[in-house]
Amino acid sequence: MATTLTQEQQQSAAPPRPTTRQGAVGGHRNWLAGVASWLWLAVVVIPIYWIVITSFKLQSSYYATNPLAPPTEPTLRNYQMVIEADFAQYFINSLVVTLGAVIPAVIMSFMASYAIVRSASSRVLRVVNSLFLMGLAIPLQATIIPIYLIIIRLHLYDSLLGMILPSIAFAIPLSVLVLSNFIRDVPRELFESMRIDGATEWATLWRLAFPLTRPAVVTVAIYNALTIWNGFLLPLILTQSPDKRTLPLALWAFQGQYSVNVPAILASVVLTTLPILILYVVGRRQLLSGLTAGFSR
Repeated sequence: MATTLTQEQQQSAAPPRPTTRQGAVGGHRNWLAGVASWLWLAVVVIPIYWIVITSFKLQSSYYATNPLAPPTEPTLRNYQMVIEADFAQYFINSLVVTLGAVIPAVIMSFMASYAIVRSASSRVLRVVNSLFLMGLAIPLQATIIPIYLIIIRLHLYDSLLGMILPSIAFAIPLSVLVLSNFIRDVPRELFESMRIDGATEWATLWRLAFPLTRPAVVTVAIYNALTIWNGFLLPLILTQSPDKRTLPLALWAFQGQYSVNVPAILASVVLTTLPILILYVVGRRQLLSGLTAGFSR
């Protein structure tokens, strides 16, 4: 009798099972989500697949076969053509401009963010922070003519330094905004303990704030690197010589030079995208942790 009562109590206490109608609705929603996910995956993957396979086709076979069909006779002639057209020089120019802009921009933004957070009562730093925030509202296209005139006055036209300096200026506002929010989340007790131990502000900056905000620093560095690497307007306006071109501008020149040779253009696209893909693979964990750190706190 006790066993029967116990089973009845367990059955009465168990949560009600979903009805067939509820399960059908839930399954219907999952089915729609799955179809939408596959459609979105196709939209992303098919163009990448087309670019890669077309870069291994000959110009004659591209127009004679199905564009989505794999090459029957793969060839590296397109890549050889792109590499022989000073592609290494364009790659070095992009690398110099990207590293020359990202490293100073991240270092200066990190130190400025630390000063803004640690000296929040300073009126001067509040004004500086407001200027940084105003920089987010100014697009590059609106300032390209003043930048062009300033670069000419500084005798930096048609040089890599002439592209690096504006890139640093436009990378700082967003970097300061992101890094200051992360530094502000560091507990004040840690800063006070460092001060009691006799550490200077410089030591606190690099021994405490930097290790705790490293995911944010890596995230900002990767974002700025991708933006500067793909930059097209500054190289177009501030350079003239072919040996000062970066990869996006060189890709545009390839499109003009090989306006009919689609496989050669796509081979240059693949070579231009490879450094970005490698950068993402190397810094993927730090990038994801930096993007999701704000949600886990």
